[in-house]
Amino acid sequence: MKKFYCLCGRRVFFDSLQCVACGAKLGFEPYSMQMISGWETSQGQFQEAGQSNLSFGSQHYEFCSNRADYNVCNWLKPANDGNKLCFGCSFNRTIPNLQRPDNLDRWRQFEVAKKRLLYGLLVLRLPVKSGFEDPQKGLLLDLIEDERSAPNHYPESFVATGFAGGVITINAIEADDAARESIRVAMNESYRTLLGHLRHESGHYFWFLQNPQGQLLEDFIFLFGDPSQDYQAALERHYQLGPIENWREYYISAYSSAHPLEDWAETWAHYLLIHDALESAYANGLVDFSPMEVPLESRIQTWADLSVAFNEINRSSGLRDTYPFVVTPQVKRKMQFVERFIILLAQANH
Repeated sequence: MKKFYCLCGRRVFFDSLQCVACGAKLGFEPYSMQMISGWETSQGQFQEAGQSNLSFGSQHYEFCSNRADYNVCNWLKPANDGNKLCFGCSFNRTIPNLQRPDNLDRWRQFEVAKKRLLYGLLVLRLPVKSGFEDPQKGLLLDLIEDERSAPNHYPESFVATGFAGGVITINAIEADDAARESIRVAMNESYRTLLGHLRHESGHYFWFLQNPQGQLLEDFIFLFGDPSQDYQAALERHYQLGPIENWREYYISAYSSAHPLEDWAETWAHYLLIHDALESAYANGLVDFSPMEVPLESRIQTWADLSVAFNEINRSSGLRDTYPFVVTPQVKRKMQFVERFIILLAQANH
């Protein structure tokens, strides 16, 4: 994530709604990838600070209706384009019942994580269209409750986080920090985040979008295994028996060993994490290169050094490791395939 500033010079976060220094409202504009500071007019449009008109460049903007109505979004949209939602919120197919306690906070956490995912995908120039815009190949997201978050309303129901048919489904309980931590401990996981879920499921989406054939599929099978093997049986075997004994040598996580497509999605998610983390490190002066400027091998080595430092800082603060994973030579080869895959998608998109 690059650095963002208010027009007054104060640094702000990617998900900031308002500058704490000057009070200006902040809006992220996804087409220029800029944070704009300004004010909302009585007509609901966005007036950029320091300008007399209601524009950024030659384009007029207004806030997403999810900001005006629920204060869960800080993205801008073109004014009078016929849509109430910004680009980022246009991917939502289902949100939880906002009359239920805690669901507004869950949705807000979901939006923060989803917008970071979208930012990372846009930086990599990947094709990102909503399923409403492109019903055949577009992406939609569901944030859905089940018995765990609302036992009196959804008894004996279970919603699995996953991907199918162009739709990423996230169980609303994953947007609840305490509940998600309880699940992490129960499943003996070293890492579990909402953003991590979204990155992982986006890997499934882009596999579905590309539908690899020919040499690309052959190369995938060589590295990850045959994706056509029985998926449900593989997951049942994983949950009953656990990962293979020496999984750390070949996989980025224990769950990666469950099935080749889960290995793919996990590796994809870690590629995105490393890319985003190094962009943040570069923006903050911790490394002297942008991740777009150096080979993947250099990025992986730099991240290995940085993550050890971050882990030590966290341990000194009494916290868990920031990155409790190791990119082994075999995992690095898989990440090289992910990068090749991303380059092909980006080239087809532009």
